[in-house]
Amino acid sequence: MNIFILLIAFSAAALLTGADQLIKYWAVENLKGQPSKEFIKIGNTKILNLTYLENDGAVFGSFSGMRWVLLGITSLLMIFCIYYLIKHKKELLTVISMTLIISGGFGNIIDRLFRGGLVVDYLDVQLFDFAIFNFADCCVVVGVVLLLIQILFFDKSTSQKNKNESVQTDE
Repeated sequence: MNIFILLIAFSAAALLTGADQLIKYWAVENLKGQPSKEFIKIGNTKILNLTYLENDGAVFGSFSGMRWVLLGITSLLMIFCIYYLIKHKKELLTVISMTLIISGGFGNIIDRLFRGGLVVDYLDVQLFDFAIFNFADCCVVVGVVLLLIQILFFDKSTSQKNKNESVQTDE
């Protein structure tokens, strides 16, 4: 049964990575060299634009121009995530979170390897000033949030530690 769970997780990660690459291909073909396009608008309020951006950095433009450093760090993180997924394959929320993080990480690794160190971004939130990002980034962020929920609220060792600390402070 555990092998089956891992097979589903890795298949889902491959599908999500494939979806990310297809969307990025669409963005290159349809958005590159074009002005931003309104995508979601409610009344007069712009919610989301599609804006083509080639990003040579990491989150919020950090580590700009450091292709090999970013590739190395991301690759090491992906190895750790795969290990963590295998080790915690019985925890559904961890499996889902690691699947999302792995798919997003590999989506951006593929870009860096085959687009000259650049990652294609295209989602441009208009409600507030925010960085332009992509589907892979969404997968990573949602995966990290789910992992934090798992660790903080459902992880047995964390829950037991919090209970022990609570008992000690009551004494």
